[in-house]
Amino acid sequence: MVSFDSLCYSLLLLSGLVEVLANPLQSRKHEPRPLVIWHGMGDSYGSPGMLEFINEIKEMHPGIFVHSIYLDEDLKEDQRAGFLGNVNLQLGNVTEQLRDIPELSQGFDAIGFSQGGQFLRAYVERYNSPPINNLITFGSQHMGVSDFPLCRRWDLVCQFARRAARGNVYTEWAQENLVQAQYYRDPTQLPQYLSSNHFLTDINNELDESVNQTYAENLISLNKLILVLFSEDKTVVPKETSWFGSYAPPEDDDDYEKTIIPMRLQTLYTEDRIGLKTLDERGDVVLETCEGEHMQLSTGCWRPLVNTYVGGPIKSQMMLVQDQVVLNGF
Repeated sequence: MVSFDSLCYSLLLLSGLVEVLANPLQSRKHEPRPLVIWHGMGDSYGSPGMLEFINEIKEMHPGIFVHSIYLDEDLKEDQRAGFLGNVNLQLGNVTEQLRDIPELSQGFDAIGFSQGGQFLRAYVERYNSPPINNLITFGSQHMGVSDFPLCRRWDLVCQFARRAARGNVYTEWAQENLVQAQYYRDPTQLPQYLSSNHFLTDINNELDESVNQTYAENLISLNKLILVLFSEDKTVVPKETSWFGSYAPPEDDDDYEKTIIPMRLQTLYTEDRIGLKTLDERGDVVLETCEGEHMQLSTGCWRPLVNTYVGGPIKSQMMLVQDQVVLNGF
């Protein structure tokens, strides 16, 4: 005999099924999970290289929906915003952008190129609505950089930002307006970095007095975090930042020998300040290496990762309700 509680639960499931049937977006059958990409410094959301990459992914995963994040719909302004702007404000705008895309409402996988990778991680920790399933970051500066990336000879915007930042990196103006300054972490000036920076110190929960537990809860919600390091990277210093490594602060100012603090010895890891330790011990932090310089993406490196961690089947809400009906024997 069916209990009253079971009957009520089954009726609720059926009412959910009716609601889903009335919504064409929710009644989608199994299809590839959507993908969101955030480009790196000096690139734009619709550059030829980005469009080629997107097309190759669509060939790998037929039917996949791909969105390339933009900070400005004008390609030149979008490229410029990768150098000049307030990262915290940009993140808020990107979050609104993603929330307004119906295809992403049930979640998505994400790929971040260079600085786009730590920006997507910041999105996970601060917002994650809609949620990211798998996050792949290529050559991203998760523990910041201790030198500024070199610029192409013709890239005047990059050259201006680099010159302006080098001598004034921890000034209020630089921390509000120069993107690369907002993840510049000088091991010889850590006190100044901790007191001046409002982006990287926050998403890495480095400030003892303001650790945000929500960041850890949100990062743990990822299915997989795939961290890709470039073996010959000389653009990102140190290259180990892609795996949450950083230079140790000097013990003696007169004889500073640079040594790397690896991910599992970082305070943010040992104290599990952002959920990285929990994710890693769960087996869901994947450390990968691409041979070559920064962002030299060979197909032999990126294709297996995209094939494995992008485009998995996503169950529609209708399918989830049907599964619950079956499991509860109605």
